[in-house]
Amino acid sequence: MPRKSKTTGALSMEEMRKLVNKKAGMNVAFDLKKENPTEVTQWIPTGSRWLDSIVCRGKLAGIPVSKVVEIAGLEATGKSYMAAQIAANAQKMGIDVVYFDSESAIDPSFLSNAGCDLDRLLYIQASSVEFVLETIEELLGSGSQMLFIWDSLALTPCESEVEGSFDPMSQMAMKARILARAMSKLTIQIANAGATLLVLNQLKTNITRIASEAMTTPYVTPGGKAMSYAYSLRIWLTGRKAKASFVLDKNGFRIGSEVKVKLEKSRFGTAGRRCNFRILWGGDEVVIQDDESLFDAVKGSDNILQSGAWYTMVFEDGSTEKFQATKWVEKMQDDKFRQRVYQIIDEEVIYKFDNRQGKAEDFYETED
Repeated sequence: MPRKSKTTGALSMEEMRKLVNKKAGMNVAFDLKKENPTEVTQWIPTGSRWLDSIVCRGKLAGIPVSKVVEIAGLEATGKSYMAAQIAANAQKMGIDVVYFDSESAIDPSFLSNAGCDLDRLLYIQASSVEFVLETIEELLGSGSQMLFIWDSLALTPCESEVEGSFDPMSQMAMKARILARAMSKLTIQIANAGATLLVLNQLKTNITRIASEAMTTPYVTPGGKAMSYAYSLRIWLTGRKAKASFVLDKNGFRIGSEVKVKLEKSRFGTAGRRCNFRILWGGDEVVIQDDESLFDAVKGSDNILQSGAWYTMVFEDGSTEKFQATKWVEKMQDDKFRQRVYQIIDEEVIYKFDNRQGKAEDFYETED
């Protein structure tokens, strides 16, 4: 039995932590001022600096390591493209990637073009929800730091669905019940292992909203409410069908598309924030057009002045440089210009939001 504090006769906080950890047979009680599993110390870049800048209040972030994260979107909005970029960035950080594919639609060349090292990526067909969850639990004990990508939860059946009929009423809420039990079991294990679970999901029309305008969102995602509670971050992707929303090559062929992003949920103080970018998917590489999107992020800054078709960049030392919007990507190749853009992004997107400067509607997603 731990000794009581000499001054108060009661156990000290450190003594209580030791007592609890001894009872649990493992470390479950932590000093929050020291290293602990609830604190996010690593972030995996998404490929979009604008998105990375809005995820966590007061810092440049990305996908939080040791948490459960959702990227959900409408069809053809770039969920798998983003996942491939995140996988490549995770590998650069020394994190092993396990890719569960329920759609059997991933092309190895697609992953390679996104920058993934296929020798360090474990590809697994997601035959059932139970199989995915049990495999994750088993691999968590391997000792490696891992990023699990589940593509997608919506199209992964549970075992009873595989063995049963096509009648949807025969398996009502089965997947949701399995996931509710799994998340209560796996969330702490994922955190303690320093692993990350990235769940790709589908946005589906919220039919109850049609009958009741009291609903605040036009979309829902499969998986049940337990998943919504388990996610530390929910990134929702939507896009426009208009021709102007596509990236075209010089001959007019579609090689990419514009994506609108909203943080549907964030435990990092940023729920409701939004940004946009374009994803190239029809060329020789799969990539987010990050430089192009940064122009939209900073062009309203006081440090970028506009006069007709010309813009003027104001540097910290007071010097200026003129450019046209059509030359933005070219200007971003200059290191001085790029670093100034990054400074403005930090000021306009990160620090102004953190200090509540400017108008709130400039930061948050608004209903159309």
